[in-house]
Amino acid sequence: MRLSVRTGAWIGGLLGAFVAVTLVSSTIGPVRIGVGSVADIALSALPGLATDAPASHRTIVLSIRLPRIALGAVVGFALASAGTVMQGFFRNPMADPSIVGVSAGAAAGAVAAIVAPVAIPFALPVAAFAGALCAAFGVYLLASEGGRTPVETLLLAGVAVQTFLGAVVSFLLVSAGRDIREAIYWLMGHLQHSTWTEAGVAGAVVLPGFLALLAYAHDLNVLLLGEEDAHSLGIEVERTKRLLLAVASLLTAAAVAVAGVIGFVGLIVPHVMRLLVGPDHRILLPTSALAGASFLVATDTVARAGAAELPVGIVTAAIGAPFFLYLLRNREVHTP
Repeated sequence: MRLSVRTGAWIGGLLGAFVAVTLVSSTIGPVRIGVGSVADIALSALPGLATDAPASHRTIVLSIRLPRIALGAVVGFALASAGTVMQGFFRNPMADPSIVGVSAGAAAGAVAAIVAPVAIPFALPVAAFAGALCAAFGVYLLASEGGRTPVETLLLAGVAVQTFLGAVVSFLLVSAGRDIREAIYWLMGHLQHSTWTEAGVAGAVVLPGFLALLAYAHDLNVLLLGEEDAHSLGIEVERTKRLLLAVASLLTAAAVAVAGVIGFVGLIVPHVMRLLVGPDHRILLPTSALAGASFLVATDTVARAGAAELPVGIVTAAIGAPFFLYLLRNREVHTP
């Protein structure tokens, strides 16, 4: 089957799955609302359409559940996209978006904002975003020498910076006092109190970044052959590596800034999709992104379906870790 047809079939199927997950997720919560009512209320938001659903149901769906689903979809989309690129970039199926210190930088920035003695509006997401980008570009500068950035050096620099920033976060938590509960809750990753504004701002960063990564999907395929072979085939290796690293870090920073540190989405989703669609990034990247959106919406639904709501990061880890171990034990893990 031609690649374009196969890609279209997978994207169509994953979009259908995302719509189904969204409808089901919208019905679940302290107030049960039927699928038909949810669809009716969602359509009533369009100009010229109305609904006879109760005003309370309309508020719950349009102002509480759908913004949360939208933000979860954007975050899952971003983390899975960045994870796909990182695994291809490092040619390692165990790589994820946090490997260059992005999540650790965001955590340090966010916890610093939480424990700061002065409360500033939007300080937490701004500090998390700035911390993530500073960590990523700090790692890149540490690993670069003479205009070249060896992947092995980049990986080791990322590990060192993550360890250092982990110590910074630990120190800030010890100094947090009454703010320690808020800091730990943020570090676990959550989508509580999501708004349309957060989803829109994150989406405005993630969508152009994803399109940029998609434009370099062919170059990422060639880089899998090795840097020397890629250079001989006309790829500007260092420029391509810088761009892929910068955009993947930007997507991760945008996701972490609005939802905290959510693990396993950028690791497990690209890996599963690689087993299903193969290693070609022209189909792997868009399918992983869509699957990541559905996965995070579904896991967040599980997180808020019980008697007490859990941070979604706990659910992704609880589902992702055993599943990944199952894959390691029962299926061969291929290098991208």
